[in-house]
Amino acid sequence: MTVTTRTARAVQLSARPDGFPELSDFRLVEQPVPDPARGQVLVRNMYMSIDPGMLMQIGAYPGIPLPPFAVGATMFGDAIGEVVASADPDVPEGALVLHRFGWREYAMAEASAIQVVDPDVYPSPSSYLGFGLVAYAGLTAVASLRVGDTVFVSSAAGATGGMAGQIARLLGAGRVVGSAGSAEKVRHVIDELGFDAAFDYHDAPLAEQLRAVAPNGIDVYFDNVGGAQLRAAIEVMNVGGRIALCGALTRQRSGGLPDEGPGDLLPVIGKRITLRGFTMLDHLDLAAEFGQRLRRWIADGQLVQTETVVDGLENAPRALLDLVRGHYTGKVVVRLAR
Repeated sequence: MTVTTRTARAVQLSARPDGFPELSDFRLVEQPVPDPARGQVLVRNMYMSIDPGMLMQIGAYPGIPLPPFAVGATMFGDAIGEVVASADPDVPEGALVLHRFGWREYAMAEASAIQVVDPDVYPSPSSYLGFGLVAYAGLTAVASLRVGDTVFVSSAAGATGGMAGQIARLLGAGRVVGSAGSAEKVRHVIDELGFDAAFDYHDAPLAEQLRAVAPNGIDVYFDNVGGAQLRAAIEVMNVGGRIALCGALTRQRSGGLPDEGPGDLLPVIGKRITLRGFTMLDHLDLAAEFGQRLRRWIADGQLVQTETVVDGLENAPRALLDLVRGHYTGKVVVRLAR
């Protein structure tokens, strides 16, 4: 297959925003698509992941656990696609592959930088872009979930939060509660994802609402938000509670301004609470274990995967900004090719 004269579109960061990004901070460009050199493969991307943490990379927040996007360079992130040309015998043409070269229609990559996956595991290849491993690692390796624990998940209607609540239940949590940003999302979290209770964080003081849905306190908090919800969780947490710090939506929505943080830490001392930050990259060793459990849960119909699909690479920047603003439910992916 010869593709030397082909061009394809990619999204670049055109400027480092001061605060919350605007659409003008992105640009859509045409790039040449060469033939792969020895050891390389050319992938036609089918779906790419849209993740809230990308705002930290766009703003180059200090101390983030991810490399920032460079101004003038093509952005990157998880994507899945089909190998259309290969110069490596271990990765044949037609293989379905997972990689980190999203935000472009075609990706050239070293064969060692991609993962060949089974096309028959999920009904759609986009399911490989879900956040189940993040949720699983946060609950098990970070928060040491125990059977019977009461678990609170913030941003429970989002990709990571929705998975965290469901996985907590499957791992034996006694009660799973969550917060979301609208009455519709609260209904989704309870009726479709199977949480025991949930509340709209806009409706009343957070600690008051959290106590109402978890009258015996909480043992584990899976934090996707930070700020006021983290402070409320500490207030309602039981002695010996564990907090997995996964996301910072409050800060991302403010354009990078620091949020209120955990507040007075005296209760953390008195209750002997553990707060631990993490990223998925810390726990890739759990991928095989989680994959086995995930396939069983899906086969048994025990896990709901909620997905919002946005069509077209040109719509990816808006999808990212709308995701952080809370406009979507579940995992958000951009469909690049059918």
